[in-house]
Amino acid sequence: MDLLEVKGLTKRYKNFTLQDITFSLPAGYIMGYIGQNGAGKTTTLHGMTHLIKVDSGEVTLNGITYREDPVRFKEMIGYIGDETYFPTDLNAGTIRKILKDFYPSFKAEQFDAYLQQFRLDPRKKIGDYSRGMKVRLMFAAALSRDTKLLILDEATNGLDPIVKEEVLCMLQEYIEDGSRSVLFSTHILSDLEEIADYICLIDHGRKILMEEKETLREKYVLVKGGTEELQAGIGERLIGLKQTLVGFEGLMESDDTIYLPKNCTVEQPTLQQIMLYCVKDQGGTWNGDH
Repeated sequence: MDLLEVKGLTKRYKNFTLQDITFSLPAGYIMGYIGQNGAGKTTTLHGMTHLIKVDSGEVTLNGITYREDPVRFKEMIGYIGDETYFPTDLNAGTIRKILKDFYPSFKAEQFDAYLQQFRLDPRKKIGDYSRGMKVRLMFAAALSRDTKLLILDEATNGLDPIVKEEVLCMLQEYIEDGSRSVLFSTHILSDLEEIADYICLIDHGRKILMEEKETLREKYVLVKGGTEELQAGIGERLIGLKQTLVGFEGLMESDDTIYLPKNCTVEQPTLQQIMLYCVKDQGGTWNGDH
């Protein structure tokens, strides 16, 4: 049984619709939930966690829906966003007391150990913390509870390389026992190159693809060539074709390379390039960072 099942999640706004988002994630894995800014990533996460009311769809976490047991459902989720959700006029010591009263599974001693490990002064106001310190505090809060799913919503934006590496290591440690998973929503694909097991891409509120990351890497190649090679009739096999005055570049399924003229160049695409050309093929443009 999958740890996380999202079925038909739909939310309609005046100028945007998140439409029929469906995917699943087994226990013990990390999924990159990706798309450019405004694609619907945060709307999906807020719908999953019932921060907003969706029009239709259902989420099952470890066999439980929110409708069946809302307390246990939310207890199993740890959420880390791009901004701290803790009041900035409080300190970590006060947050410790609040979490202890609010979450039955919260372990105060473990929280204190994380504060010491992350070098966070429990007496210092959260508003005086750096961006990296605020992210560490959210991790300390989430990892001190009996969670099954850790959700990151653009949580690594603006972090310095050292803190970012620390965060990525924590994610891998979190899933080590095989009973928990991570849903990592981001438009910075370099963060997912090494740690993601699955990739789910959405654009303009629709799911474009969902694959194992290694399957994606095997499925596609990046093709480059001159104008004369493009005239050989391969354009219809290219995904997200980009033409210049002297040639072309595009994504192609690996099995279709048998149709390529000899002078074409074939390269292994990065995850960034795969996503860029898949979005372009849908008529969109990718605004994510490299």
